[in-house]
Amino acid sequence: MLIDGFSPTCQAGISMYAAGLRDQLSITLSAVCLQGSVLGPVLFVLYTVELISLIERHDLSPHLYADDTQVYGSCPPAAVDALSSQVTEGADDIATWMKSNRLQLNRDKTEVLLCSTSRRQHQLPSTGMLIGGVHITPVKSVRDLGIYIDADLSMRMHVKKTVSCCFAALRQLRQLRRYVPTSTFQKLVVALVHSRLYYGNGVLVGIPAHQCADFSRF
Repeated sequence: MLIDGFSPTCQAGISMYAAGLRDQLSITLSAVCLQGSVLGPVLFVLYTVELISLIERHDLSPHLYADDTQVYGSCPPAAVDALSSQVTEGADDIATWMKSNRLQLNRDKTEVLLCSTSRRQHQLPSTGMLIGGVHITPVKSVRDLGIYIDADLSMRMHVKKTVSCCFAALRQLRQLRRYVPTSTFQKLVVALVHSRLYYGNGVLVGIPAHQCADFSRF
């Protein structure tokens, strides 16, 4: 097995791991890890660890989950333009780093969300940012690990999407009601409806009563 781009200690560890699979596969490994192995997530984290310090050098806060990278920054209302330039410079450095490390910045999935209170939304720029050479227009909401976050942090979009998905699941389950036992139907409701209602409900603390009323229908 040929391994490029790793230290001798790392090569020895990978070779020992692959030795147990020798009778099952024969591969040439070049700066990658075994597909589906437990080494995959670990090596990917080690591979991208420099990305964290790169983002922090621009006074921004990184959040990485698997291959999803999020960059956070905050500023007073009067310094929005400065923060936009800061994020743009950071994104350019990220794109350069990824290119040099055989990774690619997915510009089609790159989103920009500018958050503020509803009273200050009009003070936010609407012209967008230049991210990796592509002009990205700010969106009104983003989906983060199944949670929809609004620009004004009202969680209206999350409530709307959750209620919509739950009603869609109930409409589908209604067609099965007469064909399955009650106990089975109850398990389906818990799996397809209750799981959506309770997922991430900690982010709903403090939302207005009329938004909570949408959930009471279930």
